[in-house]
Amino acid sequence: MLTRFVLFLVLAILVARAFWRLVDGIVDGSRDRSRGRSVPTKGVSMVRDPVCGTFVVPDRAVSITVGHQPVYFCSNRCRDQYRARTA
Repeated sequence: MLTRFVLFLVLAILVARAFWRLVDGIVDGSRDRSRGRSVPTKGVSMVRDPVCGTFVVPDRAVSITVGHQPVYFCSNRCRDQYRARTA
């Protein structure tokens, strides 16, 4: 009987902890939204890194201009590899 009570108590504690973590996540998410950091409603156009194939947002990417066309990279390393290949 005592073992059953202890197991029930442990289960109740775990359920309560999971519930409060869920509530904290919801509260934190609503705080971020009120500060203007919500998920954008419009999609962002992404470009592909020609070296590793990673998709990147042009505003945050490393870029160089080849001819009159910008080429976007996920990192300085990929940019340098591209330059070495095309040189």
